[in-house]
Amino acid sequence: MKTRNKLVRMSKVLSLAFVVVMQIYWYKLRKKPKSEWEKLWGDIGRRYRNTLFELEGLLIKIGQFLSTRADLLPKAFISQIEDLTDKVPPSDWSEIEKILETQWGTTLKENFQTIEKTAIASASIGEVYKGVLKDGTEVAIKVKRPYIDSIVQTDFRVLAIIIWFLDHLVPIPKGFINFKVLYQELKQVIERELDYTIEHDTILFFRERFKDLDSVKIPSVYSELSTPNVLVMEWVEGIRLTDEEGLKQVPVGREELAQRLMKVFLPQWLEPGKFHADPHPGNILVSKEGKIILLDFGMIGEISKKDDAQFQNLIESFLSKNYSKAVDSLYQLGFLLPEADSRTIEKLLAELVSFDFTQLKEMDMLAIKKEMIDTIQALPIQVPTRFVFLGRSYVTVEGIILSLAPESDLMDLAKPIFLEWLNKQGNNKWSFIWQWIQSQPVFKIYHSVTEFLNAPERLKDLKELEQRRQFQFTIYENNKKHFFQLFFLGIIGMAAGSYTDHSLILNVAAGGTMVALAGYYVCSRKQKKWMKYMHEKRRE
Repeated sequence: MKTRNKLVRMSKVLSLAFVVVMQIYWYKLRKKPKSEWEKLWGDIGRRYRNTLFELEGLLIKIGQFLSTRADLLPKAFISQIEDLTDKVPPSDWSEIEKILETQWGTTLKENFQTIEKTAIASASIGEVYKGVLKDGTEVAIKVKRPYIDSIVQTDFRVLAIIIWFLDHLVPIPKGFINFKVLYQELKQVIERELDYTIEHDTILFFRERFKDLDSVKIPSVYSELSTPNVLVMEWVEGIRLTDEEGLKQVPVGREELAQRLMKVFLPQWLEPGKFHADPHPGNILVSKEGKIILLDFGMIGEISKKDDAQFQNLIESFLSKNYSKAVDSLYQLGFLLPEADSRTIEKLLAELVSFDFTQLKEMDMLAIKKEMIDTIQALPIQVPTRFVFLGRSYVTVEGIILSLAPESDLMDLAKPIFLEWLNKQGNNKWSFIWQWIQSQPVFKIYHSVTEFLNAPERLKDLKELEQRRQFQFTIYENNKKHFFQLFFLGIIGMAAGSYTDHSLILNVAAGGTMVALAGYYVCSRKQKKWMKYMHEKRRE
């Protein structure tokens, strides 16, 4: 790492955060136009990018995590960090050798014929080296970087301070971002990556899960040589799915490879349990025989049984075009905020499903992506943090599939795989058939009549809820704004009192500053309790 000194790391990160927050408040007080805000967020993104490349460590991981939150963060900021790669210079071999011998309690010659002293991969947390065991077996040795635990611990302390500051002293975008949840999600992910015993167990889990699927290959692990800081795996070579020339040597067609990839990932997305959360082209290879090879199980997500049930309901609702049920599933999953209007969301879903995907090849995909992000930010939608990595996994694999079979229709490729999976689900397929029956005209009439009869009471409740939400939210935001202005004036007064050496001005300003901080804190606490109540009220 370039900067290991704890005080230096903390001061650089905290000073960056302080400057950013003060700039945001300055722009709010001066009511800057949208164009100026976009320029500001672009500058903030560049400064953050430069800082993380200077300090490395956990900051790169944070940048990668934030780059997935296009639903919450300004696009000008996201554009500066969305292409971050977790690649840093490797450590000195002498430090790595010391770690290996300490972990194994023996010299390297006791277990290995040879170990290459140059890392074949080097990231912010770990490095990978190639070795040959005494029996001639080639293995991959994944070892944590020297001092990484101490560096990450320091970065988490700094991040906790920043999160507290954001949570209590900064206006919340869209009024419903939970910074504490984002922090816990990130901390959980990093802590999992820091403990290689978790990755060891995850590899064994996936080997067992796909043991009956001949078209997939999961590397084996050497448990006797693996520790919390070292992971020894089978050395597996393959061809990247983005390697045009290499794929020509594989005796399997590109469409077949795309479908094999779907067979591997579709169950991970639709069934409860663990899923591979980082399936970039470097972690998905294909063997010379055409088997899909999965590598690097450090970043893993997990779907609960409740989430799985709601996801299946959501898919069935889309297939049967039952959009009211789809909206209900989105509410249950936590994607829609309290102010979301069900009918508006239903119309948007209907337009999305009716979209002609055959025209994708003729469209500007970057423009479509930008429009979708703008739409999400404009709507009362917030992707729950537990689904961030699931969405990342899906989007990445979808991109690989489209590059594998650009001339094929994605829905045509996926349909047989989905039906095959559905047939294995037992009673779930009857649920799907029932959803399809409900989508027929006679049931549509029934649903329309029911909704019509319930509409007056429903509209009354929604109107009352929305009025309360808008009124109370405005009160809290105005109070916070007034307290911040008082805080800002207090800071100016303290500076003036110090400069003129006038104790009365200094004491009055200091007292006003403390009152402003206390008032801001109390208002923030009340606002958060109220927002939690509104979330629960909306689900009743």
